[in-house]
Amino acid sequence: MGMFDLEKHFAFYGSYHNNPVNIFIHMLFVWPIFFTALVLFYFTPPIFSDSKVHLCCHTVLVFNFGFLLAVVYGIYYIGMDRKAGCLGALLCFLCWVSSSHLAHRLGFSCAWKLVLAAQVICWAGQFIGHGVFEKRAPALLDNLAQAFLMAPFFVLLEALQSFFGYEPYPGFHDSVQAKIDAEIKEWKEKQKKKNS
Repeated sequence: MGMFDLEKHFAFYGSYHNNPVNIFIHMLFVWPIFFTALVLFYFTPPIFSDSKVHLCCHTVLVFNFGFLLAVVYGIYYIGMDRKAGCLGALLCFLCWVSSSHLAHRLGFSCAWKLVLAAQVICWAGQFIGHGVFEKRAPALLDNLAQAFLMAPFFVLLEALQSFFGYEPYPGFHDSVQAKIDAEIKEWKEKQKKKNS
């Protein structure tokens, strides 16, 4: 699978997220997982010395692992699709800034508890979505890195398509849906052989 092949990545992820209730659950919980991870990563050491920026409202931005993660995600999304990717990169940047503000205000002793609670709730919701509604294990069990990297962008593209009819290019949605249907059919055939 090509690193920036949006159709193939979207079809892979979409084949694990085809049920509307499961998609909705992911729309609610994927970005909070990313955000709260950034809250925790705020407390990682700076990448280089003197890499702190003091903003208004007592916010201190630290160029650390959280910043690096937001940059990698943002660049990857722009590489996948320029328009939606720019929006995804902006959301990653806003998550980094706002999570930094929250983490700085809370301090580590409170922040890790908030992160733990949010992560447990969000992951539990997603596993319920897969077990109860999708009736298929999550994508992260088959491709951990791809699932973590694509999840926020998948949710963003789903929202843009659902609410605004956005397509990266004409025919994208139909092409991806055909690939999703083929992957689901192949998975069902494998399950049938496994069970017989």
